[in-house]
Amino acid sequence: MEKNSEFTKRIALKIAHFGSLAVFAFFATLPFLWMLITTFKQDGDLYNRTNNPFIFNMAPTLIHLKELFYDTLFLRWLLNTAMVGVAVVAITLVLAIPAGYSLVRLSGRWGERLGIGIFLTYLVAPTILFIPMSRIVANIGLQDSLWSLILVFPTFTVPFAIWLLMGFFKAIPPDLEEAAMIDGYSRFGAFFRMVIPISTSGILTVVIFSFTLVVQEYIYTLTFITAASRFTVSVGVPTFLVHGDVYNWGALMAGCLIASLPIVIVYNFFVERFISGLTLGAVKG
Repeated sequence: MEKNSEFTKRIALKIAHFGSLAVFAFFATLPFLWMLITTFKQDGDLYNRTNNPFIFNMAPTLIHLKELFYDTLFLRWLLNTAMVGVAVVAITLVLAIPAGYSLVRLSGRWGERLGIGIFLTYLVAPTILFIPMSRIVANIGLQDSLWSLILVFPTFTVPFAIWLLMGFFKAIPPDLEEAAMIDGYSRFGAFFRMVIPISTSGILTVVIFSFTLVVQEYIYTLTFITAASRFTVSVGVPTFLVHGDVYNWGALMAGCLIASLPIVIVYNFFVERFISGLTLGAVKG
């Protein structure tokens, strides 16, 4: 009797555990489910308030995807976003990794204070900076060019990346580098061969964070770019699929879903490394 009671209790706890996980998973995937359903719904089904919004009351359609790919420059916007994203991520890593390491290892307490000061610049709202930034971009002749975005986006990805990597580098014992230098490596060699491999979680966090910011950034792209062929997804989709007070919800949701899928896939493949890098950087920083 006692064993049966313990077994029942164990089963009940497992059901409660998996039930809680299922509820949270449902709420986490609900935006993607909504975008997927809206993408393939006919307008008559979509705008009829008496219909159940979570099922197909009419036959699915591909008209919204056709509108997105044939009536707009969506593929071009995806390519622009990818180009800018890869360039910004590369610049962010090149600047943030040595800066974060130097502030942790070479500057003592002043390095930590300087790192906090650098992070505070990340907290400045883009709505305050986009006007002076546009003047700078115009003065150097990069207006209406993707290079303007590649130049400006690192101004808010690099500060956060430095702060995050500082916390991660602090968790690595200096003894590892000292042992490598005793074996004949220079400080750069010890950093490259010992610190970088251990810091992959933090570096991956910086990559995902920086690329996500590029995909969702709206104000700078809208300010610096005027030609439709140079838009990124965040500006091109709402500009050409929203006409006054008329929203082409099917095509809008299709564009948002397609643009978000690569980030979702990468995140799910590396979720454990991403979380460990983010939490360790936040705690140690």
